[in-house]
Amino acid sequence: MKKKLISLMMTVAMVAGLTACGSAETAKTAENTAVEAETVETESGAIEKAEGSFTIGISQFAEHGSLDNCREGFLAGLAEAGFVEGENLTVVFDNAQADMGTASTIADNFVSQKVDLICAIATPSAMSAYNSCMKTEIPVIYTAVSDPVAAGLANEDGTSIGNATGTSDALPVTNQLEMIRKIMPDAKSIGILYTTSETNSESTIAEYKKYAADYGFEIVDSGINTIADVPMAAADLASKVDCITNLTDNTVVSALQTVLDAANKEGIPVFGSEVEQVKNGCVASMGLEYFELGKQTGAMAAKVLKGEANASEISFEVITEASLYVNTAAADKIGLVLDEEFVNSAYEKFDEIIVE
Repeated sequence: MKKKLISLMMTVAMVAGLTACGSAETAKTAENTAVEAETVETESGAIEKAEGSFTIGISQFAEHGSLDNCREGFLAGLAEAGFVEGENLTVVFDNAQADMGTASTIADNFVSQKVDLICAIATPSAMSAYNSCMKTEIPVIYTAVSDPVAAGLANEDGTSIGNATGTSDALPVTNQLEMIRKIMPDAKSIGILYTTSETNSESTIAEYKKYAADYGFEIVDSGINTIADVPMAAADLASKVDCITNLTDNTVVSALQTVLDAANKEGIPVFGSEVEQVKNGCVASMGLEYFELGKQTGAMAAKVLKGEANASEISFEVITEASLYVNTAAADKIGLVLDEEFVNSAYEKFDEIIVE
């Protein structure tokens, strides 16, 4: 089921997903021998820029399933619009491995390589790309940015700040709270682990605290600075709450198995924020479909490459509905009994835990 996306023309105060990225992959040169080509020397080698073709840089903040799905969807969206990697599109990909400094360096390198467009996946990469491109004509198309307004990428009415636009993965917080209440009618407290440097996570926690009382919950949050803090923080949090709900916090998602191990020892469920987390062992989620989010982002980028609109003229877009994902094996692991009707209502259900 494809998610509908709308152009957001109102204040959005929700969370973002961030995560880690690393070393640059070898750029693929567009094969276009029928036209003259300009060769640009870069730190990662020569990139051939043929007339009629485009070179884009993709900066991904972290390496995990949801952001990978965003990237794959982005390229699929471009391909549907006629921009095919290896034909008329050269893609330079780099991953920051959840390091802010690396994300900034990647963006600066893309600028020095004179790419035609930067796709930034997750809030830290989006902010870095925006800053690096501020004095250039290079457009930035971002995705998986939970709160573009809080990140300084958009105005409160959804319009762009600078030559940047994209898609938001703001979480459906009230849907998630309602789902948790259905599964755990007697639960009183929900734990949330987050990275203090991720503005998207802080925005989402504020949303949870705003609505939690409406569903009879107390939110207990625990902040970390680096991935090394996760084991101790997760163990402490799991000992205090009835369940944990996971955000799209990039650092925490990168250490999801550590969080799951801590929760399993206490016999409490972890609820995810998207399908990949449920596949990996979260019990359930009212989650987002990141491939479709990326695909829509690719369609937006295609408009810019075709000259149909400038990024500065396009308001950011956001998913408007979520789907239920359930992992019965994860529930069985902690002895949690799920209502059969509830399980059967899931958009997608899994009977095994897939650890990559």
